Parts: sequence; C-alpha cells; structure tokens
Amino acid sequence: MSLSVDVFVVGEHGQVNVLDVPEGSSDLAGFERWRTSVWGNETVRSLGASFFPVLAGDDLKVLPDQVREFLTECALIRSNLEVVAPRTDPSKTHAEYVRQIAERLRNIEDAAERARGVAGGVLIW
Repeated sequence: MSLSVDVFVVGEHGQVNVLDVPEGSSDLAGFERWRTSVWGNETVRSLGASFFPVLAGDDLKVLPDQVREFLTECALIRSNLEVVAPRTDPSKTHAEYVRQIAERLRNIEDAAERARGVAGGVLIW
C-alpha cells in the first residue's frame, strides 16, 4: 500500500471535501511502511518536526491555518534528507532512498502549495 497526499477544503456545513489531483501532479507520499521508517522516524522527531511524526500512528490532517507552518517543516525535512533517509535497508542504496524521499516530499510540498491557493488543508493518508 501507498500513502497518498490530497488537498481538502472545508464546506459551508463543516464537511471535508477532498479535491481531485490536477493533471501533472501526483498524490504519492511514500510507502505505507514510511509512516515509521521515514516520516515518523526518530531522526525526523529529533529535528523538531511535529506534523510528519503523526504519521507513525495515524493519518495526518494539516488544517488550512497550519499549512504555512507545515511548509516550513517540509523545508526542514528537505534540508536534512541525507540524515532522514534510512541507511539499514539492504534492498536499496542510501542514495536511492534520498531520491525517492525527495520525490515524495516534492508531491507533498506541491499539495501544500495548492492548498494555500484555495485556503484548504492537506491530508496524508
């Protein structure tokens, strides 16, 4: 299974409406096991991240008024990809992990930017 990243808006009556992923964008946010091995790993926590570690135990819902702060955390993760990427998986090189995480993080950042444009939030699930 894979994690997905989507943009949502809150409707008039409080209902959450997930928006379609526009052409040219991707909703891939990583493999399911990345909840703990990447986004919620101890290194991410030690960097001071507060959004991504939620994925270790639950889906992540970034509310519209939190998107700017979430983008700051994305930048923190991006600037530390070398230390965030696992080094213990014999099936992939460290460089391959860094590349894959960078691609999925780019999808997450893209969704967050789209969310800002519509006063929406971000859902990773």
